[in-house]
Amino acid sequence: SQEKGQKRKSLEEEEEKNGREELVEKKVCKGSVGILGLKGYVAERKGEREDMQDAHVILNDITEECQPLPSQITRVSYFAVFDGHGGVRASKFAAQNLHQNLIKKFPKGEVVSVEKTVKRCLLDTFKHTDEEFLKQASSQKPAWKDGSTATCVLAVDNILYIANLGDSRAILCRYNEESQKHTALSLSKEHNPTQYEERMRIQKAGGNVRDGRVLGVLEVSRSIGDGQYKRCGVISVPDIKRCQLTHNDRFILIACDGLFKVFTPEEAVNFIVSCLEDKNIQMREGKLEADARFEAACNRLANKAVQRGSADNVTVMVVRIEH
Repeated sequence: SQEKGQKRKSLEEEEEKNGREELVEKKVCKGSVGILGLKGYVAERKGEREDMQDAHVILNDITEECQPLPSQITRVSYFAVFDGHGGVRASKFAAQNLHQNLIKKFPKGEVVSVEKTVKRCLLDTFKHTDEEFLKQASSQKPAWKDGSTATCVLAVDNILYIANLGDSRAILCRYNEESQKHTALSLSKEHNPTQYEERMRIQKAGGNVRDGRVLGVLEVSRSIGDGQYKRCGVISVPDIKRCQLTHNDRFILIACDGLFKVFTPEEAVNFIVSCLEDKNIQMREGKLEADARFEAACNRLANKAVQRGSADNVTVMVVRIEH
């Protein structure tokens, strides 16, 4: 169990490092306002792939499900994108179970620090969800080899907690009053095996990185599932960032790498902004104008990614920030 202890120690160091990264994030995000409404929209395209291995979840308001809540929390929302590989089972499993586990583990009653408790809850939720899936996967004959990225945005009042595994990404569109331009703020950190820290962990565990992939095969260094790589240093510990929403924030973009292979975050944000400002979007019967615009933005961006030659599945989720 000495090895286990060391493993735990290195995971705890990983979490501590997450904690240090928070401080950087806090400087970026200042200024408080009343509770901002959040509403998610999504478009998905199979692209040139034979099947759709992405999955997503939009839960605009799970406050009721999380009761009894600490008194300082009045609203909880959850948005997530999962990009599966080697099959659809891991991404589907994560989309069905991660938020259920999160709701079960969410702080009940009074807590000293909401931030610490929520982060702990996210770390436990990811660990638990991965373990559940791996248990199911390894009991099959032959064992399932599916894996998935996970990018989850948990909104607790006006604070976003972004938990990420792999190379899907979350981006915040914030309006800069001085430059009068929209900026793309990255809310997540990608995990691929070529990054120094990721590669070191994989090598320490006895794995290797060839052609930018774990053992020359797997493109991500953290994931849900991928049972056969978990002993080679691939982990399911998410990076967690925290960001305070402000009155200058317009939307959150959550998308898989199928989008970011052909769009930079800035390009994607500007593309969405121009759709939102497009006078030609036709209103459909009984639809609110904002809904029509955000739906159109998702669809156009997903279409454009496929046109630009993203051969991958493309999932584009845009969460409107309502002022």
